[in-house]
Amino acid sequence: MNHTLQSLALLVFTAGIASAQQAAAPVTVDAKLPDYAVASGVSGNLNSVGSDTLNNLMTFWAEGFKAKYPNVNTQVEGKGSGTAPPALTSGAAQVGPMSREMKSSESASFAGKFGYKPTKIPVAIDALAVFVHKDNDLKGLSLSQVDGIFSSTRKRGGQDIATWGQVGASGALAGKTISAFGRNSASGTYGFFKDNALKNGDYKSSVKEQPGSSSVVQGVAADLGAVGYSGIGYKTSGVRAVPLTIKDGDAFIEPSYENCLNGTYPLARYLYVYVNKAPGKDMDKLTSEFITFVLSKQGQEVTIKDGYYPLPADVAAEGRTALKYYSAE
Repeated sequence: MNHTLQSLALLVFTAGIASAQQAAAPVTVDAKLPDYAVASGVSGNLNSVGSDTLNNLMTFWAEGFKAKYPNVNTQVEGKGSGTAPPALTSGAAQVGPMSREMKSSESASFAGKFGYKPTKIPVAIDALAVFVHKDNDLKGLSLSQVDGIFSSTRKRGGQDIATWGQVGASGALAGKTISAFGRNSASGTYGFFKDNALKNGDYKSSVKEQPGSSSVVQGVAADLGAVGYSGIGYKTSGVRAVPLTIKDGDAFIEPSYENCLNGTYPLARYLYVYVNKAPGKDMDKLTSEFITFVLSKQGQEVTIKDGYYPLPADVAAEGRTALKYYSAE
């Protein structure tokens, strides 16, 4: 499972997908994704503990799965990616959704109990978005400006940014103090944003930490002077996702599906589920069938309905293969 969103760029351009400068096409699932086929003998309790970013999507997947298997009981708990590794290790959950990759210390703790690492399976693509109020007409932000808004250490070398006028806003908005919303430290989104937007710099103490993605977006929607980061799946009519660029002065890139696939949107990421898969052995049927459903045409259609982006068929195929033929690293 070595695909990254950057490594998919060549695949996407070869397939002829539109470049970042073209209008975004409607998002559809890869035609090569297989239909899900109902299996026999699937029942029991399926527990998911982990990412808040994935909470709604996991709930929708669980509902779709239960519709096919009425004897399956599902429970989804989303309190942050940091809760997934201990839940998998203790056996409290069979599925651990995470919006970041598992840390080496988390994987080592799991391996210390089972003798092998947990299996990582990409299940969706996310454009981690920087949201502003719907009436904020800012054209875009560079990552150094994002760093200046959210970070006290500013490792991207930019200036400290406190007002909207400092990033090009005009009129009444220019003099407004920026009110920044973010996630708490249990969140994988908190960690991903810290590593990729802030270059592992420190957050400002003024950033309002929220327990969930929805509360970040609600905070931004309620305040013209607010800004916050969250998964694109939590976008509402009250906010707008700001186009971003890596370098000051470059063309701004929209957080579209095409721009995630071709590697131009700078905060694109996979969303994952981690599972307990012993090397050389098939998984338990309940968990295996759930992941197979998630990686099917029907499962990835759910991904689109929840506002996230579907997997290319080859990435989904690797995930299905990992359920049966995973070996220890």
